Amino acid sequence: MDEPLVWQGRLTARRRLMREAWSCAGGGLLWLTLFLVLPSLLVGGMAFAGRDPYGQVVWDFTLENFRRLAGFGALGWSPAYFYILVRSLWLALVVTLFSVGLAYPLAFFMAGLGPRRRALALALVAIPLCTNLIIRTYAWELLLSPQLPPARLAAWLGLIAPGEALYPGALGVYLGMISYSLPFAVLPLYTNVERLNWSQVEAARDLYAPGWQVFARVILPQTLPGLSAAVVLTFVPTLGIFAIADRLGGATFMLVGNAIQQQFSASRDYPFGAALSLVLILLTLAGLLLYRRHQRETALL
Repeated sequence: MDEPLVWQGRLTARRRLMREAWSCAGGGLLWLTLFLVLPSLLVGGMAFAGRDPYGQVVWDFTLENFRRLAGFGALGWSPAYFYILVRSLWLALVVTLFSVGLAYPLAFFMAGLGPRRRALALALVAIPLCTNLIIRTYAWELLLSPQLPPARLAAWLGLIAPGEALYPGALGVYLGMISYSLPFAVLPLYTNVERLNWSQVEAARDLYAPGWQVFARVILPQTLPGLSAAVVLTFVPTLGIFAIADRLGGATFMLVGNAIQQQFSASRDYPFGAALSLVLILLTLAGLLLYRRHQRETALL
């Protein structure tokens, strides 16, 4: 028999609490199961499938897709996909460092504004999130075109030939990626900075602590949760974005997201595309697990 218990000042039972919990969370769990868990399981299963001579998917267990991903093909070993993976990780790391480095002082600047100016600054940061990514990428193509000052300045400095654009190339990809990731870094940092306990900062200054110690021992620990969230929100999505690299990088700047898109749309090699997707999912989960572990260590401190 289900024993009665008191929950939030009312007499109830464990079975009734479970019914209430499922009624509240059941819809969300069903949504996540249908549109996240099941597609991920399908991608994971297809990653171990093969193809017949006509290109159709054959549901036989094989590791050929992962051997190909490691570089072992019909013509011998090639490090092409290894380079693509390393380039994607390096780009995500650089974009994260630049985005967080720009977002950190910007968050303090926004938090120091008055109420009206602060609302305007938040709106200006959030507006790009309301604009389609393809439109923003086309805007970067316009800004980096030969007729505008950035390309003319680069040509005057001898970095590019006169009449050339600043894309396709790595510079355009990095600029596009940083502009895409910057709002995701600013917002969690601003939320954390806004709740900063400035009395501790004033106490450290009253004790004649140097500026770097005030930052390292007072400001940084308080903003660490927002900083960790900013790193995750910039690093993880940057791993899989392909539209920016496709438009601003050209065919020579291939990332994991571009390779996956190519396998599913152009080559129609669904098993190999699924293997690439599975590797990307595992990298994403690894990043989230590291973030969770860091949060637990921070909470213990």
